[in-house]
Amino acid sequence: MTEERAGLITNTASIYLLLTHWVDKAQSILLVVFRLYLAKIFFLSGLTKIKSWDTTLMLFQYEYEVPFIPYEIAAYLSTFAELVFPVLLVLGLAGRFSAGALFILNIVAAIAYPDVSPAGINDHYFWGTMLCILVFYGPGKIAIDTWLKKRFFSSL
Repeated sequence: MTEERAGLITNTASIYLLLTHWVDKAQSILLVVFRLYLAKIFFLSGLTKIKSWDTTLMLFQYEYEVPFIPYEIAAYLSTFAELVFPVLLVLGLAGRFSAGALFILNIVAAIAYPDVSPAGINDHYFWGTMLCILVFYGPGKIAIDTWLKKRFFSSL
């Protein structure tokens, strides 16, 4: 191999390593952005539910078609999920579990409301995709989960 070709390979490898380093840094920021965006969406929905609890119960009874469970329980569970899991998501505490719970809630919400518009379905797809990324990749390096893992489970 010529010196010129070896130099080109070395330079290419250096550029690749530099780019992957910056992509890794950007990944942490992207995961935080996903967490904050999704937390806002779901938390505001939860606040809307508790703001007018009678309306929420009426919607769960007459509008939403939540399968398998009584409408009162569905209303309480979804409100709980929309108020608790977004907070955990922002903190990055139980991040994968919280994202998974919100993913399930997202699916049920999309299925339970029969009159959802195509744009609304697209929103649910978008949120579901971001939640899947958080489930599979975790909340990222800027999360309490990461600190706990380093602090208490560094051997894993």
